[in-house]
Amino acid sequence: MKYKNLQENIEKINLDDLSDNDVLNIETAIKELDNGNIRVVNNENGEWSLNEWVRDAILLFFSIRNLKEISANDLIYYDKLEPKKNYKDLGIRVVPPGVVRYGAFCEPGVVVMPGFVNIGAYVGSGTMVDTWATVGSCAQIGRNVHLSGGVGIGGVLEPPGAMPVIIEDNAFIGSRSIIVEGVRVKKGAVIGANVTITGTTPIIDVTGPEPIEIKGEVPENTVVIPGSRPKKFPSGVFNTPCALIIGTRKESTDEKTSLNDALRTFGVEV
Repeated sequence: MKYKNLQENIEKINLDDLSDNDVLNIETAIKELDNGNIRVVNNENGEWSLNEWVRDAILLFFSIRNLKEISANDLIYYDKLEPKKNYKDLGIRVVPPGVVRYGAFCEPGVVVMPGFVNIGAYVGSGTMVDTWATVGSCAQIGRNVHLSGGVGIGGVLEPPGAMPVIIEDNAFIGSRSIIVEGVRVKKGAVIGANVTITGTTPIIDVTGPEPIEIKGEVPENTVVIPGSRPKKFPSGVFNTPCALIIGTRKESTDEKTSLNDALRTFGVEV
């Protein structure tokens, strides 16, 4: 393992007894994260696993940094972390006042409108982070994803062991949707406007004769819209939010054509 020594050094750091070498290791880890050489999660054979030591390095980094006035991209910030300054070298487009924070990584071809990409996040090439969309700390966004206007992708630095939100390749997230608490949106899924999915939100497949309920994961190529269902409380029966799987994209056609077909066929608001 290329970063085994760095991992071991991060794992044994004690903030109550911090050495200069500890600080160097923390800063090295964040630099490697910023360059895209390490990630908060790994993907092996389609399965995602958390690199806790990388997430811990981010928490340690905040502990050793102080608030200061920062000049970057012709703007003045007051923060612990500066924005990236090498957008051109990375081959990414960032429209003012969009920000990609130091410690996040975007592959070439990413477009960030006036949105925000937080530390620890990873965004794949061809992805659009549209206006006022936010990519939370450590979130993993695949390639050719569209995060529509006002989308909120949750971050995760606490609690320990928590998985970040993962949006896989070719997914489409409709405007003002919220995806949080480690939810995984699999490849090619289409999330309609105003869908909120947390780790406990019922995701109900209503395409068959009987509803099938899952939580925490949106299956590949599915089309999802906001829904509600009745739930009994001491004071009466009220509708509570859920997400409804109402169909699937065609795998046999071009991704863009398939997306357009799905949006039209199922009347998904974006």
